[in-house]
Amino acid sequence: MANSYDLIVLGSGPGGYVAAIRAAQLGLKTAIVEREKLGGICLNWGCIPTKALLRSSEVKHMMDNAKDYGLSAKDVGFDLAAVVERSRGVAGQLNSGVKHLMKKNKIDVHEGEGKIVAKGKIAVTKDGSKTDLAAKHIIVATGARARELPHLKADGKRIWTYRHAMTPEEMPGKLLVIGSGAIGVEFASFYSDMGADVTIVEMLDRIVPVEDKDISAHMLKRLEKDGIKILTEASVEKLDASGKGVTASIKDKSGKTATTEFSHVILAIGIAPNSEDIGLEDLGVKTDRGHIVNDAYGKTNIDGIWALGDVTGPPWLAHKASHEGVVAAESIAESLGKGSGHAPHPMDKSNIPGCTYSRPQIASVGLTEEKAKEAGHKLKIGKFPFIGNGKAIALGEADGLVKTIFDAETGELLGAHMIGAEVTELIQGFVVARQLETTEEQLMQTIFAHPTLSEMMHESVLDAYGRAIHY
Repeated sequence: MANSYDLIVLGSGPGGYVAAIRAAQLGLKTAIVEREKLGGICLNWGCIPTKALLRSSEVKHMMDNAKDYGLSAKDVGFDLAAVVERSRGVAGQLNSGVKHLMKKNKIDVHEGEGKIVAKGKIAVTKDGSKTDLAAKHIIVATGARARELPHLKADGKRIWTYRHAMTPEEMPGKLLVIGSGAIGVEFASFYSDMGADVTIVEMLDRIVPVEDKDISAHMLKRLEKDGIKILTEASVEKLDASGKGVTASIKDKSGKTATTEFSHVILAIGIAPNSEDIGLEDLGVKTDRGHIVNDAYGKTNIDGIWALGDVTGPPWLAHKASHEGVVAAESIAESLGKGSGHAPHPMDKSNIPGCTYSRPQIASVGLTEEKAKEAGHKLKIGKFPFIGNGKAIALGEADGLVKTIFDAETGELLGAHMIGAEVTELIQGFVVARQLETTEEQLMQTIFAHPTLSEMMHESVLDAYGRAIHY
């Protein structure tokens, strides 16, 4: 049958389209069902276009501070529409790239709303017409959407989700960002560098709360130094939007509530999985607070139904979804007798790096100091500041920190945490080290090129054992 496949992937984000490509490489007849644009939220409305926006604000920040480099740039301005247009153009270019990859790998793309109507069967609806598809296996990779609360709802005009914040029609004068996770601090960083007066409200006792406490503390100082107001252990009780702005009722850590006027508000309070209305309930697929429960290979509790990416729960990261896509595709191929000859490997979430692309950047992998102690490890901890690194000073980026955490008895690298320029690139060195189960001795014996920012990674390891050279 023309519409019968080995595998159908519901959703074409970085998990879904990667799973489809890997399955096709292994000889599976594969199709993707997508209701919007190929590439999903990450490529079209998340990871990629936000980095384009942040690049614009980074360049503006450097131009505003040109005198620090012996240069002159007067009356620096910007065209907001052009900044947004560049960001959308980057997303559009990559969307076209995914379309090319689908054709290259002979993957059928069915546009429309997909719903699993029975085991191994999907109905795709578009413009009132329905197409029935069948498959031996189905991967659910439907992603997630911005979370809202009953008293905190976006209107797209004054109160924004990340999607609205990426395509603003006007520049906020006074901006409130609710939530200080990666999305919150990235938008706070962008709009602050573009000239907005920014306030961040965080319910927990520190910003970027999933990060190591030393990184959170450093980030707080940097953002406040850049003029961003930060309220921790605070909550937004109410938002009243009008044509001119938003009145926010904010309860501080003492329990006192005050109202403040803002021009715009960004809701960055997490995400909600797209697991409703796709047929999971009727099949009995197990979920936990809306997130599909899967194992380390992507299997759900229902044979032939797999799930990956943001719809399955944290960490909500594109690279996690992509890796899950490869694992699931190889597992499915193996079950159909079309494997690569190597047993599929289970997903290890402990080695997934986390990156925040604000200014300064944050990157981490493994356990924080607090989590390592809770796990019962005796620790050796190394820290090295950017101010001790020649390349960082030469770049004019001498504010930052690299922190490494080792098991004192075995030398195992338990975690690595960084804040500063380009740390989202540097972190991969520690990810590889953890993947290869590298010890502190091997890291200390590794030669790092000079002058590079990566030398700080070496120095942090040395510091954990009292051997740091340059600080």
